[in-house]
Amino acid sequence: MRPGQGGRPGRPAAGGARVLGVDTSPEMLALARGSGTAVAEYHLVEDGRVSGLPDGCADAVMCNHVLASLPTEEAVLAVFTEIRRLLRPGAPLVLLTTDPACSGTQYASLRIGEPGEVYGPGEELTVRLRRTDGSWQEMRNHAWPVGLYPSLLERAGFRDAVPQRPSVAEALSLADPDLARGRPWSAERERPPLVVTTASAA
Repeated sequence: MRPGQGGRPGRPAAGGARVLGVDTSPEMLALARGSGTAVAEYHLVEDGRVSGLPDGCADAVMCNHVLASLPTEEAVLAVFTEIRRLLRPGAPLVLLTTDPACSGTQYASLRIGEPGEVYGPGEELTVRLRRTDGSWQEMRNHAWPVGLYPSLLERAGFRDAVPQRPSVAEALSLADPDLARGRPWSAERERPPLVVTTASAA
């Protein structure tokens, strides 16, 4: 589940896998369907539920940078609950999130919040993202501490939630070589801003 990303999660699919994309925006779904890398199926999220998909239909779910758009803990729990509905028992969930505890640090392509600020759960903060042309774009997000996810996931029907921070060395082994060589990644080495949390549907 990855709102607003224009179908890009479908790119890694191979070997005949059936890939589903979901979004809260009909416009983004239309854009995804028209892209050259469109995944097999797209579904709209309406009132917190994915239309047209039965319980236990998914073998895995990847949820990238969705939670930062949610303003309340109840909204985060509702997303986890709907993901659990879609997953078969024992299937994995992978969450990719930024860590609001890293606020103010200037990374190569990211800054979360303002220097010196501490953000409580759900509080608004500004995230700055570097565009491919080198300019910066600002967007409003909500701060969700990484330590909050395991308890919410358990309430939603998950088990064995484990957060981990990918190292720069791990990331660069998968990145485009030109991108990897183009920046020093010093802040990322000192304090990685991205967190991957894995859990299993109970």
